[in-house]
Amino acid sequence: MSEATPQATGFDALKGLGTQPAEEAVVREPKIDAQGRAYATGKRKNAVARVWIKPGKGTITINGRDQTVYFARPVLRMMIAQPMELTDRAGQFDVVATVEGSGLSGQAGAVRHAISKALTYYEPGLRAVLKPHGLLTRDPRVVERKKYGKAKARRSFQFSKR
Repeated sequence: MSEATPQATGFDALKGLGTQPAEEAVVREPKIDAQGRAYATGKRKNAVARVWIKPGKGTITINGRDQTVYFARPVLRMMIAQPMELTDRAGQFDVVATVEGSGLSGQAGAVRHAISKALTYYEPGLRAVLKPHGLLTRDPRVVERKKYGKAKARRSFQFSKR
């Protein structure tokens, strides 16, 4: 008894053995508010950044201050500019951010994460550029809690022989 079509068994039977056409890639819609801005939240360590981007001259304002004042270290400013440079959008968007928690390094990481997400909300096509560089992934590393019987999370108290 020869069969033209193979019989579906197990999980293949649940999937329909490929009888349906292959699903197309998800088409994302831009998420832009009434003022023409895209909003996103970014996190890193204990820092939370809320970012609004809109077309403009490329100014970046953090907690009401210019980025050069708030992030004095050039490395932190470079981190924030990374998503714009990768997508060739430097100088095209104005960024307004409010950030709280953690230290300056964590805050810069949170702002970078939020800018990346806001860019993908404004132009969904940029997701393919930012995703391989890991800019859309929330860094899960946080400070380990202190344990009882220890000086810090893992550090023991100083040993005394006598």
